[in-house]
Amino acid sequence: MTNNAPTPEDQFANKAQAWSARFSEPVSDLVKRYTASVGFDQRLAFHDIAGSLAHAEMLAHVGVISQDDLGKIQSGLSQVRTDIENGQFTWLLDLEDVHLNIEKRLVELIGDAGKRLHTGRSRNDQVATDIRLWVREQIDLILMQLNALQRVLAEQAIKHADTIMPGFTHLQVAQPVTFGHHLMAYAEMFARDHERLVDCRRRVNRLPLGAAALAGTSFPIDRERVAKTLGFESVCQNSLDAVSDRDFAIEFCAASALIMTHISRLSEELVLWMSPRVGFITLADRFCTGSSIMPQKKNPDVPELARGKTGRVNGHLVALLTLMKGQPLAYNKDNQEDKEGLFDTADTVRNTLTIFVDMMQGVTVHAQAMRKAALQGFATATDLADYLVKKGVPFRDAHEVVAHAVLSCEQKGCDIADLPLDALQAFHHLIEADVHACLTLEGSVNARSHIGGTAPDQVRAAAQRKIDLLKDRD
Repeated sequence: MTNNAPTPEDQFANKAQAWSARFSEPVSDLVKRYTASVGFDQRLAFHDIAGSLAHAEMLAHVGVISQDDLGKIQSGLSQVRTDIENGQFTWLLDLEDVHLNIEKRLVELIGDAGKRLHTGRSRNDQVATDIRLWVREQIDLILMQLNALQRVLAEQAIKHADTIMPGFTHLQVAQPVTFGHHLMAYAEMFARDHERLVDCRRRVNRLPLGAAALAGTSFPIDRERVAKTLGFESVCQNSLDAVSDRDFAIEFCAASALIMTHISRLSEELVLWMSPRVGFITLADRFCTGSSIMPQKKNPDVPELARGKTGRVNGHLVALLTLMKGQPLAYNKDNQEDKEGLFDTADTVRNTLTIFVDMMQGVTVHAQAMRKAALQGFATATDLADYLVKKGVPFRDAHEVVAHAVLSCEQKGCDIADLPLDALQAFHHLIEADVHACLTLEGSVNARSHIGGTAPDQVRAAAQRKIDLLKDRD
């Protein structure tokens, strides 16, 4: 009588799961669809292959697999990579995730050598490694984009170091500033975003591979060798922690949420500035859309949508925090949910920064509209108070004097700078003819000539320092 029972090799070839021999019935199709991640984690494929190659090289180095097996694994994974690049790789839902899909195809190509690749590792430390490799790559891309955006803002700041506009608090005219100074505020925000990602990268760049499922492995592996091959700065020091935590991904999403928050603040101002009621700027047509019913409309859709996408990125951060908050050690299936929000966060930040670099290069500035607005709202009132303080008047007394002057001007419908000398002297006897120099817009901004001030020379110097710093990073 012929024995038709499948061999272990046949079971691995024909069944979807690497653990299928343990179970007496197949997983239902609904559960397969519910638990499969291959639909989204296949974008980790090249990182998975890189990790597998480094792992295989190490296994051969320590004598766990033969050099012949290593050569076959390298050749097979090269073919798998080529198939994926050419769109000829068949991703199977039955194989659950990117790791099993690649491993199954590798075994088909090279036989038993492919089955030896998984020696000394688990999908738990494998996926943790893949994600860290992917996040590290995304950080490097975003860092370059943040540099590009800072450079554009600094170049525009130099161009508009003398372009006076109103500075606002509470959306009320406060004091004159320059448009260049205003743009450099955002350059500073994005510089801090850059610093945060650089710092985050150090914690991302630690190798989990070698932790296996949770307890490490009994094989004589060399984790430091794998780390060096893959460009990791160090290895994760505890196997339980290495496979189970996603704090590095949370930290990346937190840094990304701050980037998008700064983008959103800039977006809000672009939308306001482009409104005909303000008219400070015009965005290039390629960043705007029209209306299906109102032919005159030119809508700032890009900054509006970026403002909206900030909520999306914030949501991914909260989702990841919530994902981790109740998990006991070590790995849990919950962590499959770490990827889609993480992927979308990086995609959103990269795409947004790419667009904003181009958009901020092409902003048309309406300097006269800015200047006209700066002449409203008694923007130089603080300069009059400072003038009196320099004459020896205590600041609180000077503040009160100027408040009376503002009230009088409101009643007369004029600005403080419009008052003749004798009218100003009626508010305080120390006011002299030189007062009008400090009440002009130029006098106001030029008076703030210190590091961080809005004086045009200071703005140009700050912008040039930024450009020089960015050159050093190139």
